[in-house]
Amino acid sequence: MKKKPVIHSRLEVARSRLFRIESLEITFPNGIEVQYERLISSGNGAVLIIPMQDDSTVLLVREYAAGTEQYELALPKGRIEADENPVDAANRELSEEIGLAARRLTLLTAFTLAPGYMSHATHVVLAEDLYPQEAEGDEPEPLEVVPWKLDQLYGLTQREDCSEARSIAALYLARDYLEQR
Repeated sequence: MKKKPVIHSRLEVARSRLFRIESLEITFPNGIEVQYERLISSGNGAVLIIPMQDDSTVLLVREYAAGTEQYELALPKGRIEADENPVDAANRELSEEIGLAARRLTLLTAFTLAPGYMSHATHVVLAEDLYPQEAEGDEPEPLEVVPWKLDQLYGLTQREDCSEARSIAALYLARDYLEQR
């Protein structure tokens, strides 16, 4: 196993309500010294939920994404609160975003977005056996719920309004997981 670099110093260079930017002074085992900057997430990470309407249909949401300045079609998602585990957070977010909860929740994996410069982890949760349960969330407007067949994933990836890599990767993961069980 490769020896890890040594972090000599950490300095917070900026902070927002969601992230901190930290500067690291690092020495690699070969003696090379570098300075890295990374984003440190506030909180416990996030959940990305794959709500299955039936065995072959997932429920997506269309919501405004400030990063791309357009409405994006993606999976429901949200922050994990301090007192929650990923599965509980997934069920809460489902209730808040699409007015449903799940009787069966399966934690499939956790993804990092860009591990070279970001500490944030997204926990991917498969939600099955859905039932109505509404809760008030923090979305500024109601989200449109869009059913999508899992056997049509390639077509989804070709749409201009579906660019979130986390959702696309999670959908392919869920499709394969469901086919194998």
